[in-house]
Amino acid sequence: MVTRGTYLAVLLFILLASGWLEWALRTRVLARWRRLLLSVLPAAVVFVGWDLYAIAQGHWDFDPEGVSGIELPGGLPVEELLFFLVVPFAAILTLEAVRSVKRWPTGDEPPASARQPDSGPG
Repeated sequence: MVTRGTYLAVLLFILLASGWLEWALRTRVLARWRRLLLSVLPAAVVFVGWDLYAIAQGHWDFDPEGVSGIELPGGLPVEELLFFLVVPFAAILTLEAVRSVKRWPTGDEPPASARQPDSGPG
């Protein structure tokens, strides 16, 4: 049964299901917020534009029973914008959690030539 707020409830579940990874596994996704924004925003802009075009052309609509009724310009439900932010965020958290557990490098470590030499006995 779809009720008003269903879409928001699904988004909240996605956040709860993956959000704990940030703290439990110290993924540092939020600490590297610039990287997060560079990963999420370009896709969100493209897909929001695509949705707005499809809505304007009458090719796409949203069940009024499943959304909150809060619409952004162009008739885009706020939930749809949140979808394009929440789902990639959850995917990045999951990827970084796997990296953390597997101890895979994140890719932003300094190159070996820039690291401090080992000061131990040698």
